[in-house]
Amino acid sequence: MTRRQHMEAQSNTSSILAPDFLLICFPNYQTWQHWLSLPLSLLFLLAMGANATLLITIRMEASLHEPMYYLLSLLSLLDIVLCLTVIPKVLAIFWFDNKSIGFSSCFLQMFVMNSFLTMESCTFMVMAYDRYVAICKPLQYPSIITDQFVVRAAIFVAARNGILTMPIPILSSQLRYCARIIRNCICTNMSVSKLSCDDITFNKLYQFVIGWTLLGSDLILIVLSYSFILKAVLRIKAEGAVAKALSTCGSHFILILFFSTVLLVLVITNLARERIPPDVPILLNILHHLIPPALNPIVYGVRTREIKQGIRNLLRRRL
Repeated sequence: MTRRQHMEAQSNTSSILAPDFLLICFPNYQTWQHWLSLPLSLLFLLAMGANATLLITIRMEASLHEPMYYLLSLLSLLDIVLCLTVIPKVLAIFWFDNKSIGFSSCFLQMFVMNSFLTMESCTFMVMAYDRYVAICKPLQYPSIITDQFVVRAAIFVAARNGILTMPIPILSSQLRYCARIIRNCICTNMSVSKLSCDDITFNKLYQFVIGWTLLGSDLILIVLSYSFILKAVLRIKAEGAVAKALSTCGSHFILILFFSTVLLVLVITNLARERIPPDVPILLNILHHLIPPALNPIVYGVRTREIKQGIRNLLRRRL
């Protein structure tokens, strides 16, 4: 074999091993994708605008330079990255019929979705601990929840979830693929790996165990934190103190409840794939990357007096 033939053979082998994938959104209802793109675009703009406003407000307002708001900034950053990883590609499919996604890009998207989803859950857990200390140990709060605590918590959130979810796309990328048409709008692990010619039992098992371990442990710690908070609040005898204590946790609890509910619905619909149209889990998966990021800053902005005042101050300076 000549050098040229050898190089052509290598090129052909590479194209077989790492072809582009094709994302087929809503296989049964492709005709109404253009109509769906309008509300998705509005939600995307709302999520980006609301989170950017919240981040700028916390950055510019000295009164918001506190650990609780730094944690909220971390949540907003995670929301922005998740939105930018998923929604622009979905809209490109709807508007321009740009269904192709590169082999590496697909697995990068898979990694970001898996890791940042669990990072959000872990951030909610840290925020629950912050509220637990604020209500159950108010005198020790300034010495426990410090700026250094927030930095260490952010490193823990990124390291734990990034390291433990990284094997998911790595395992999938090592498979041999017999097909390249993904019946989904995004590169979820199961949608991609089921196209493989290889056995994906270990791949599915690892995602199941890691997913439930990370999300489950976070949920248990969140429930424990709020159980202690509720127990402490019920002991308070001062008039109006109970309402004030619960109001400090209200926004956080609403976000956790919404995040968990949407995630639970998504899990149930995926488990019941045989009984529901295949397009329903696809739509719910997209909405899970849009609705919580859009609502998180709005809920905090509406319910938190300090943030509302910060936004007003920011607007006055700009106008």
